[in-house]
Amino acid sequence: MLNNMTDGDEGEGGPNSQGDGNPKESSPFINSSAASDVKSQQYDGKNMALFEEEMDTSPMVSSLLSSLANYSNLPTGSKEHEEAENNEEGARPSKKPVKAPQLGTLMGVYLPCIQNIFGVILFLRMTWMVGIGGVFGAFIIVFMCCSTTMLTAISMSAIATNGVVPAGGSYYMISRSLGPEFGGAVGICFYLGTTFAGAMYILGCIEILLIYIIPQAAIFKLEGLEGPEAEIALLNNMRVYGTIVLSLMALVVFVGVKYVNKLALVFLACVILSILAVYAGVIKTAIDPPVFPVCLLGNRTVVSKGYDICAKVIEIDNETVTTKLWRSFCDSEYLNATCDEYFTNNNVTEIQGIPGVTSGILAENLFGNYLEKGMFLEKRGIASDVDPDSPISSASRYVLADITSFFTLLVGIYFPSVTGIMAGSNRSGDLRDAQKSIPIGTIAAISTTSTVCILH
Repeated sequence: MLNNMTDGDEGEGGPNSQGDGNPKESSPFINSSAASDVKSQQYDGKNMALFEEEMDTSPMVSSLLSSLANYSNLPTGSKEHEEAENNEEGARPSKKPVKAPQLGTLMGVYLPCIQNIFGVILFLRMTWMVGIGGVFGAFIIVFMCCSTTMLTAISMSAIATNGVVPAGGSYYMISRSLGPEFGGAVGICFYLGTTFAGAMYILGCIEILLIYIIPQAAIFKLEGLEGPEAEIALLNNMRVYGTIVLSLMALVVFVGVKYVNKLALVFLACVILSILAVYAGVIKTAIDPPVFPVCLLGNRTVVSKGYDICAKVIEIDNETVTTKLWRSFCDSEYLNATCDEYFTNNNVTEIQGIPGVTSGILAENLFGNYLEKGMFLEKRGIASDVDPDSPISSASRYVLADITSFFTLLVGIYFPSVTGIMAGSNRSGDLRDAQKSIPIGTIAAISTTSTVCILH
């Protein structure tokens, strides 16, 4: 008996060994064939320690730099699809062993969520929303929208931590908890939402280019147009350039998004630098406000192209001369001309359009000022002499509200700015530990973006 045990210890599967004669398992799988060796490759480089103290940790700085260099914005399955398309023309390669998921919380969930949440609404409509709804109103809107996404992320985290989350992302979790019927319905809504979001981003891109960066590129010129004519010209420009941009996006999808994905980290860096530039601008204007004069007649804002000097008359060589502003509201350039009644009864003042945070503008704009379409844009705290019974004339000389605003409208405009929280959960097949990474990364991303939006 002792001799048999000794012989059995000398070699695996030897002639004197006890048992069924199969070699010992070298992997955690039951099958002891060649397939087990392929499956065991999934465990190469992975720690099987029971406690964190037993894990071999690599340098954190080098690991972070390596992860940033390999950062990818593609969801689960896209890489395999691209590789399959590239291999169709050539010979079929030998089947490669499936690599174990390598993405962690930072690169797999946190940064993709950050990149998808920060969008065009934050840069184009956030300041307008604060100006219309006031500081308190904007804070309530941001808090409501961010609370909605946070509660959604908490519910998603509860599902993710309730079992193994394989590839499939949000659709798998929804169908597992609510059934495939609800999963399909939510998937259709998500598809439609993504489609409309794409249209919104295209229009935002065109608005930034034609109004702020390259106004000369407008096919339908906007200079000198006001009111409905300007709106029609901008709409026609968006139709033409929107079709061009949409065609380019379709071409990118047709060719392959892997080339664009190589610049995913660059795009994310541009977004972060843009947000930092906003805060740098706030500090700059607090210390040294830029010269951006705005002309007021009474408390009404005058269109900038309607005047050259913010004054009714000026003195030149001891002679009183009328200005362009005078000729805009009067029937002639002479001092005895017949002028608009509001123009005659009110003085002209010049204020700074960007006064800076130290000027008390925040205290002045704590509460909202919702306007009807066509109403005058009036400066608070400045008195004006206006006869309610007199007819309104020269309305085109003033800055008017181009849209009727109310609280729920601001909520609807801002809410798309907090979407994109499923960018991390959709990569569940690429995550090392989806049960841990999805809750931590998603909630951390929502907390970060909510803080930035509240402080914006």
